[in-house]
This record gives sequence, C-alpha cells and structure tokens, in this order.
Amino acid sequence: MNPIVFALRHPITMMMIVVALIGGGSLALTKMRVDIFPPLNLPRIYVYLQYGGMSPYQMEGLIVNQFELYFQYVDGVSAIESHSIQQCAMVKLSFFPGTDMGLAMAQVSAMSFRAMSVMPIGTLPPLIMRMDAGSVPVGYLVLKSEKTPLGMVGDLAQNFIRPLVQKNVPGTIGTPPFGPNARSILVNANPDKLRTYNLSPQDVVKAIMSGNVVIPAGNIYIRDQMPLVPTNALVSDIQDLGDIPLRMGMNVYIRDVATITDATDVNYGYALVDGKKSVYLPIIKKDTASTLTVVKNIADAMPFFRSVLPEDVKISFEFDESPTVVTAIKSVGTEGLIGAGLTGLMILLFLGDIRSVIVVVCNIPLALMGSLFGLYITGNSINIMSLGGLALAIGILVDEATVEIENIHAQMRGKISLARAVRRGNDITAVARLLALFCILSVFIPAFIMDDPLKALFMPLALAVGFAMISSYLLSSTFVPVMAVWLLKENHHEHKSDKLSLFERVEKAYEGLVHYIVKLKWIVVPCYIGLAGVCLTFFGSILGQELFPKIDSGQFVLRFRPPPGTNFEITRMMGQKILEIIEREVGQDKIDISIGYAGQIAPVYGLNLMITMMRGPDDGILRMAFKEGSGIELAAFREKMRKMLPIEISAWMAKVMESKGVPPDEAKINCTNLTFGFEPGDMVSNVMSFGSPTPLEIVVYGNSLPNVRAHAMKVREKMKAIPCLRDVQFQQSLDYPTVDVNIDREKAGLSGVNVQQVGNSVLVGTNSSRYIALNYWQNPKTGFDYQVEVLVPTQRMVSPLDVETLPLSQVTNDVTLMVRDVANVKTGNTPGQIDRISSQRYISISANVEDVDLGTASRLVQQAVKDAGDPPPGVLIDTRGQTGTMNQMFTSLGIGLSIAVCVILVMLTAYFQSPRLALTSIGAVPGVITGVVTALVLTKTTLNIESFMGSIMCIGVSVSNSVMMITFMNDRWKDGLTVTEAAVQGAAGRLRPIIMTACAMTTGMLPMALALEEGSQMQAPLGRAVIGGLLASTACTLLVLPAVFSILLGNRKPISVSIDPDDPEGTKFDGGDKHEHLHPENKPTDKAPTGTELA
Repeated sequence: MNPIVFALRHPITMMMIVVALIGGGSLALTKMRVDIFPPLNLPRIYVYLQYGGMSPYQMEGLIVNQFELYFQYVDGVSAIESHSIQQCAMVKLSFFPGTDMGLAMAQVSAMSFRAMSVMPIGTLPPLIMRMDAGSVPVGYLVLKSEKTPLGMVGDLAQNFIRPLVQKNVPGTIGTPPFGPNARSILVNANPDKLRTYNLSPQDVVKAIMSGNVVIPAGNIYIRDQMPLVPTNALVSDIQDLGDIPLRMGMNVYIRDVATITDATDVNYGYALVDGKKSVYLPIIKKDTASTLTVVKNIADAMPFFRSVLPEDVKISFEFDESPTVVTAIKSVGTEGLIGAGLTGLMILLFLGDIRSVIVVVCNIPLALMGSLFGLYITGNSINIMSLGGLALAIGILVDEATVEIENIHAQMRGKISLARAVRRGNDITAVARLLALFCILSVFIPAFIMDDPLKALFMPLALAVGFAMISSYLLSSTFVPVMAVWLLKENHHEHKSDKLSLFERVEKAYEGLVHYIVKLKWIVVPCYIGLAGVCLTFFGSILGQELFPKIDSGQFVLRFRPPPGTNFEITRMMGQKILEIIEREVGQDKIDISIGYAGQIAPVYGLNLMITMMRGPDDGILRMAFKEGSGIELAAFREKMRKMLPIEISAWMAKVMESKGVPPDEAKINCTNLTFGFEPGDMVSNVMSFGSPTPLEIVVYGNSLPNVRAHAMKVREKMKAIPCLRDVQFQQSLDYPTVDVNIDREKAGLSGVNVQQVGNSVLVGTNSSRYIALNYWQNPKTGFDYQVEVLVPTQRMVSPLDVETLPLSQVTNDVTLMVRDVANVKTGNTPGQIDRISSQRYISISANVEDVDLGTASRLVQQAVKDAGDPPPGVLIDTRGQTGTMNQMFTSLGIGLSIAVCVILVMLTAYFQSPRLALTSIGAVPGVITGVVTALVLTKTTLNIESFMGSIMCIGVSVSNSVMMITFMNDRWKDGLTVTEAAVQGAAGRLRPIIMTACAMTTGMLPMALALEEGSQMQAPLGRAVIGGLLASTACTLLVLPAVFSILLGNRKPISVSIDPDDPEGTKFDGGDKHEHLHPENKPTDKAPTGTELA
C-alpha cells in the first residue's frame, strides 16, 4: 500500500509507530556504547621479552631475532616490529583487518613457547597482550602520599588497587603502575667489607640461596590428628637473613658485610606527579567497552579504592578523556536545538504559518531517533564520528519535510480540501524526494570501498546520515501528512489579495532573470565552467590538507632527553626544572595537573612500554593539562617553549654536570645533545597518529645499521632546513655510553675462575641477583611474596674503577681476586635502542608541523628525502605517522566520489530515460566543489576527514535539489512547452522550496560552523564546508541549471523511448491487439488448431 494512503487511513496507527520509534531511539541512546572513536579494526598483539642485564644488541640478536622468525608463521600478520632496549624488548605484531584474533593469539602463544626452546638459560617466558591501535589511556589513577615510602605506594597500587580495578571496572586492560620498581628485600653488600673478609658478592648470593629456602611442610600422625610440620627455612623477619653464615665453620655472617632493607628493586626511573615522585596507574579500555561506562565505574569504585589505602595516601582520577564525548553529545544536542529554531524561523518567514513550523521541526528529533536505533541494531557506538554524522544530518533533515510542506501549501492555493492538498502534494513530490534521497545516499559510497582504519572511521558517520535521511523520508511520507491534516488550517490560502506579495514579486523578477540567462546560455555556461575551473585551480592550490582537524585540547605531552646515558636521577631533575619554567611562564594557577616519567620503565613492569615507550634512563616525558578557561593557546605556547627550553635547560644541565666532576668544556659539548619534542597530548591526536610520536615520521631501514645511520643523518639535516618543521630528531639513542668488561679467558682460567663466575659477580655488583638466583620472602601480614636480592648499592658504583675492584674469589687468606686481575675495563658506546621492522634495523626521524598544513609539510619532506640523495644499496625509506593515512584517505575518497557520481548518473538516466537530463542534474556540481574550496580557504580551514564529508554531503544535496528542479522542468516540457519556457517555468516553480531548504540547512549548520559549543571544534570544518557548498549550490541551481538544461536539450521535442507496442506514447505503438487493421491471419480465433497447424 502507498505509505501516505496507509498513514492517512490509519493515523492512530501512525502515531503509535512514532511512539515506538521514540522508544527504540531512547533504548538505543541508553544501551549504546559511548566512545571517543569507533573500533579502528587494527588489531595488534604485543609480546614483552625480558632478560636482566642484557644490552640492546644482546636482546636483539639472542632473544628478539628468534621470536620474530617464529612469528612469521602466524596467520594474518601484516607487520612485525620490535624495540630492543636495556634488559628488555617489545615485539609488536600488526594484523590485517578481519583476522581471527582468537586464533592469532593462540598461534602467537604457541610460537612463543617454540621460540623459548632456543633461548639462553635464564630467559623469562614472554608476556603476551592484545591491544588495538585505538587502545589508549582514558585517564590515570594517581596516588600521592607525604608519609608513606614511595616503594610502599607502588606496592599498594600493584597489589591492592589494580585487582580492584579489574573487578570493579570491566572492559579495561590490566597494566602495571608507573612509579618505582617492584618491592623487594635488598641485601646491600659493601664491597670494602667483602674485600676485608676475602669474599665476593657471589658468596653472599650462595649463602642466601642455601640459608633462605622454600621447603614444603610435611605431616605427622598423632592419634586422631594430622598436623603440618612447617619449618622456618624461609625467614619471617627479613633481619633474620643477617644471621645466615657466609662460610661454614667461620664466624662471618651476612650482617657483617651487608645491610638488609625492605625497599624496591634497582630503580631505573620515577613517575612524577606535579614534579614529585609518585605513582599512577593508566586506565586503558578495551575496544569493546564504553569510555563513559569505564569512567563512571571508576568514579563509583573510588570509595573502594580509598578504603584499602592508608589515610595519608590520596587517590584521584586525572586526565579524564570522557569529556571529549560528553561535550560532543551536548554540542550536538544544543546545536540541534539552535538549528531547529533557526530552521523554524526560516520556514515561518517563507510560509507565514507557525503550524507548518511545528510539523517540520518535529520531524528532526524523530529522524535522529530513527538514526540512533539504526546505529544500535547495526552494532555501532556513539562516538565523535557518528555524532558528526548526526550533527551533519540536523542541517539536511529539514529538506524532506520542508519540500513536503511547501508543496502542500502550493496545492492549498486551489479550491480543494486540506486533506486533498496533503494527498496531492505528497503524490507530486514522492518520487522526486525518493530520487533526492538516493542521490544523497549515493555520495556515501566511498565509505564502503575504503580499507581500515579509514573505513572504520567513515562508516559510522555515513550510517548515521543514511539512517537519518531514510527516517526523514519515511516520516515525511507518513508522519508529516498526518500532522499536516491535523494541524494546518483548512483553506489556508483561500483569501488572496489582488496585490502581489513580496515573494511573488521576487518570483516574478526571478522568472525574468532566468529567461534572460537562458537567452545568454552560450555565454553563461562557458563562463560558469571557466570561473569554476579558475577558482578551483587557485583556491585548490592553497587549500591545506590534514587527516583530522587540529583542536586545542588544553593538553600537551613534552618528550625531553638529556645527553645519552644520563643518570635517571638527573633526568628526573631535568623534568622538574622544565616544570618550574612552565609554571613561571604560564602561572601555576593555570595548570591543572602534570604527570610524567623520567628514566626507563622497570623491566618487571615492562608491559607499560606498550603505553609509553621509554628507551632508557636518559628519556623523560611530561604530560600536562591546563585549567579550563586558562586562555593559553597551545600553538603559541609550544613555540615559546621550543625557543626557551634549549637555552635555559642547557645552562642548567652544564652546571649539574660540572658539579658531578665533568670538565666545563665537555659539559658544554654534551649539552648540545639535549632534545625536546612535543607529542600528541589528547586522545584524538594520539589515536590519529596510529602509534607514531608525531604527525610526520620518516623511517630509514636496511640490514646494515651503519649505512642506515649515515643516510638517516643526511635526511635529518635536510629536514631541519625546512622552516615549518619542528622537533626534528632521531627517536633512537645511537651512542649510549658503556663500561666494557673484556674478560681474558686465559688469565681467568689460570686464576681459577671462569667467565660465568666473573660475569655473575659483575652482574650482582652492577645490577642485582634477581636474574641469576631466585629467592623469596613472604609477608606474614598480607601473604604476598617478594624477591630477595643481593646487590652492591648504586652509590658505591660510581666509576669504572669500582667495576675493576669488584671482588671475585679468595686466592689466599690475604689476597682476593678482583675483576681487573682477569679483565680489561674501558669505556665505549653502543646503540641504546635497536628497532627492527620485518627483521631489518631502522632509524626513525620524527617531526612536528607548525604554521602550515600537514599536506604541504609532507610534500616538503618528500622533497627533502629526494635532496638527500639516493640511499646506499639495501637501504629503503618509508613514511609513517598521519601522512600515509591522509593520502590514502584522499585517494579513496576521490575514487569513491567518482563512483558515486557514476551511480547517480546511471540512476537518474534510468529514471528520466534520458542521459541528457541525468547530465543536467549534476550541472551544479562544479559550482558546489568551488564553493566548498572557497569557503574552506576563506575560513582558514583545511581539507580533512570532516570537511571532506561535508563536501560529499553538499554534492548529494546539490544533486537532490537539481533533481527536484529538473523534474519540474521535464514535466513542463512534456506538457508541450518549449525547452526555454520549460526551463524558466520549472525554475520559477522551484524557487521557493529551494531557497527555503537552502536557508534552513544553512542556518541549521551555522552553530556547528561557528563552533559555538565546547567540543564542537572537531565538527566545525564539516559545517563550514556544507555552508560554502550550499550557498554555491543554491546559486548554481537557480541561475545556471536552467541554462544547462536548455543547452543539453536544445530544440528537441519530448519523444517517448518506449518500444512497447501497447504503449500509446511509445514509438512502436501499433494500435493494440483488438484494432481493426490487424491482418486476418493474426486475428484471434476460437477454432482449435489442427495437427498440421501445431506442427
């Protein structure tokens, strides 16, 4: 049944359907996941590898290499990338979209066990974790205390808070806390006392291993009981470890050569909160979880968190990213209300009927409800992309209802009833509105032919608009007619004054203008095409390109690096000094909070390298958020810091080095190696970088690291010469200082020691016994166990001489063998980080962009790469960051848009039965594109993912308006008018609805384009593109399209293309079967055919 017939005959049923639609939309709104981004479908698996004391070279060659070889047999792997640093490595496996990640995880685990069979003795099993590209922290749980020791705070975060997070906050990925190393029982051996007793650190380790052991308890049978028989082989009081004898039969105990403390393992770095040592726990949600739900669960669980902490330990949730979505939702709602209000005013202005305004405006929220329900049943979430689609839909939802209402008013000018006017107005526009809907839907074809992650980004936006438009069409064909019959006044236009109204006079003048334009069609149309081409060429050449709109989130991340090999304590002091400078320049009252990390992440918590890559003790990061309304512009702030920090920090660092005994000249030279770089500070920028630290990243890779380094340095120097690039630097540490211990195996053998004994003594003296001798202590109060480690205090190992004098073994009662007796100790350097991709080493050059758009900067970088010359044989160059994704996006959109135009042409040709009319319908497209580009350039907006979608939408709306006008022109032409008369009268008949819809849509998009609401900055380019395209589209449709229609149809007469012989209008009509002139042999007869006739 015809939808309007059903609606008008069953109005109560129609209202109940609307009530059901409201219920479905409300259900979707409460049940849908609310997130910042849709799942990007870029699955990744991280494998963390650890071996205490190994250098990056050893980690790469002995550990990582074998794992990478086995991982090549995992199904669906698209890339294998590894980062090898001191004592640990992280292998990242990226997979093709659509890979069965359950199977992939099982295969990675199986291959890891296989690789373990060829690992060096002492290699720990790998930690395997899945984390997608969009899995970034949605906030941080920060723990502070003025009294509780830092190690104890870290222990509370690890053993108490993290389990509660897993229990009370489902949908999160478990990660260790950032802060001190793991709590441990330290046996601090004094080298001087060891030499006094002719002992070595290894002797202390042996004593611990034999004097504090894990021995199970047995049972005895006493009458009716079966008691346990435990021993105190494992000490309950850590000070009892001091009673363990070092040598049997001698009165020498551990307490004589060492002190025992409950502290932390060897520290490699510190977490900083507001410049002070602290602890924070990142909250990372899974891609299937809702950001708002996770944050709400965190807030609900805060009382539980506080209940397990001492009173002086404070916990808070900082850097909450959920406001990004909350403000976006609020902005869509507010902009929707403003847009609906402005739309209502425009309709009231043109129709002068408040009842019509109510009918049209009610259509907007109902269509949005339909869109929400459609997103819900297709498994989508509410995110900034789907919200952008809804915001875009608000501006165009009025089109269907406005056309319907305007046509109803046009029909009411005659002497017919209101219901008849509603029925006739719907019948006249039904097919044209359906065609217009198909045209708008067609322009979203690019979303379906893209590859992930672009497809994952575009699809929610396309679906949101599509479902809204389909809902709007159905409502305009059912709900609007019913409401019109109920609300509009009967014979609203019955009394008409002889005097022409203002709009009628405008319509009369427009008709004369169009008639004049059509006469000059051979001048107007070529000028139109030429002007569009000139404007596109000029403005297109200066239009910037970005992947995503730049927004000022009030947050930033600063990566700071002192000279290679700097102690993490100095790195921490450097971070505090930077914080002091920032507070001095912007004012402490404008800073909300800062968190950071100085040094290398403790190997035992190495999974945190997935979140923040810290290459060593000479690496630091600072994340800061300004208070809302601080008035600080991030771009200007970054430029100021780039000029100030190198000067002030270099002078400060030189003084620090001189205080440590470094000669002044050497200190000044070392300070030239300071680097600073800003990284994405907000979640949107972080995700859009797809794992790269900056928008631009050049990767130079090959088998020979010296060749790779040599060419990378050439490229870096060329990039530094580009004015718009900032923070150009290597991400890898290439010259990390070492103190090499070269063992003379012949001397060692003659001295009675072997290489393993020497190596173990050096390891205990410079690290700890954690990795060569596992020993434990169980806390009787909590039941948690901690490792017992032997080490030489770091303050006793401050020079190569201290390494040389480490005791090895007793030669005589008075002589102790030392390292220098069997080894040569000298200084050197080595890469502090070795990165590989597809088993080839690489060096990455990162850079930020200021003052220009990413597209311009990318072209300049590509030219710089060419200017650096041809790379050596076996060395290749690749581009990462946002550039590759951006180029892929524009290519895919361009191809998809071309396909969409072809689909529209095919569809319109099928409807009009004329390629000329179909081609006329896209006559305004060049003007639309020109309008979009011009608007973006004039508003200093780039072409990005948002503005491109606005451009696509404008093309769809333009074609839909053209279809409505061409339909009217075609009808007039078929009624017997000439092409010129049909063009003029058809255009005049569509003047009011086109102006109404254009004004309504433009005013509806104004709030978005002006970014009046907080959180709407991301959608502002979309609104600006739509407004620019709409204004150009309206002008071209009203002024140029009639001339195009006249040119393409010329002086033709309407001739039917039908070849049906029974169609009276067809060219092959023969009068029908019952016509008298049929040949006698072909006339029907009642006589049955004979056998011969059948034959």
